Amino acid sequence: MNNFVWQNRTKVYFGEKVVDKHLSSLIKEHMTPGKNKILLGYGGGSVKKNGSYDDVMAAIAETGFEVIEFGGIMSNPTLDKMLEGVEIVKANDVGLILAVGGGSAMDCCKAMAVQAAYDGDAWQDFWMDGKEMLIDPMPCGVVVTMPATGSELNPCAVLTNTETNIKCDRGYPKINPLFAVMDPAYTLTMPLRQIKAGTFDILSHVMEGYFSDPAGYWATDDMMEGLMHGIIRDLRAAVKDPTNLEVRTSIMWAGSLAENGFPKTGKKLDFQAHNMEHQLSAFSNCNHGEGLAVIHPTYYRHIYKDGLPKFVSFAKEVWRLNPADYESDEALALAGIDALDDFITELGMPKTLRELGFEDKSQLKEIADSCFISEGAFRPMTAEEILEIYEECF
Repeated sequence: MNNFVWQNRTKVYFGEKVVDKHLSSLIKEHMTPGKNKILLGYGGGSVKKNGSYDDVMAAIAETGFEVIEFGGIMSNPTLDKMLEGVEIVKANDVGLILAVGGGSAMDCCKAMAVQAAYDGDAWQDFWMDGKEMLIDPMPCGVVVTMPATGSELNPCAVLTNTETNIKCDRGYPKINPLFAVMDPAYTLTMPLRQIKAGTFDILSHVMEGYFSDPAGYWATDDMMEGLMHGIIRDLRAAVKDPTNLEVRTSIMWAGSLAENGFPKTGKKLDFQAHNMEHQLSAFSNCNHGEGLAVIHPTYYRHIYKDGLPKFVSFAKEVWRLNPADYESDEALALAGIDALDDFITELGMPKTLRELGFEDKSQLKEIADSCFISEGAFRPMTAEEILEIYEECF
């Protein structure tokens, strides 16, 4: 296991009616002294369908603070949208940013909190160049309505620069929200497609840590195997009965566990599948979780020999395959990848880039050339091999 530093400053309030019970006091606690305006960031109409918007507005009303609404945060939030929000924050002397929604709303608002407190170009200096973050972002909290990205408990904010077609994030502990308020009941209005895509994204986050160097067997590997098995179980149950709140509760907390950093401690992290999907969605705005479902099995068939013991464990401990049924470790490892592939088929998720909306195969080289390379992978990719994977997925 590698040396590591683990830090997570976000305080979580999880369960039934936690917005009613805690949000007003959290807003008062974290409002910048001397200010009284909240920027409320959210996406489309889902927050008004699931009841979270009304609950949040009622909690803000209890504080007496003024609300400035910033709606329309899109899936795959753009740098331009983030900068638009920062202008509103500065023009109105906002003292707290509050995101309500899923990963896109949270990422955009977290990035706004950084740029609003920074005199330079946060995108260039932090997202692209990875400079040390010496400033403190302005106060930012989140109310989670869709589990997927784990943004409520992670130090990242994914943005897309539409001018350069680059989608990326950087991890800084200061980007973590100050608080996360999580009521699983808000997830009950999620469309089935989003349940599948979001939960597959959660599974992907765990696989990133599991299939990465060092490839030994640590306590955290045990945790990740159990987490992956539970995510698969819960997603099957949620598809079978989308009204099951107990299952949704488990999925929501799994999303946070997958991305709070703790299960991945001591690992380099293989973010390559995410890097490849990020660029697909930067060029096409395809659904993130669905893009990951297309990429993962093919990518793993390219690298499984380089991390064979972990792929064998994945087959045994996550999919519960019997080693006696296979003639070799390689055969067992491939069977585990096949089980993942079959699960995606079972869910009815896309299996090809064409199903994601790609029509022009000639565009794939440009996308492959734009991908960041993950150094934590069992075998780092090249642009040429990424193109091979894209073509096999087409």
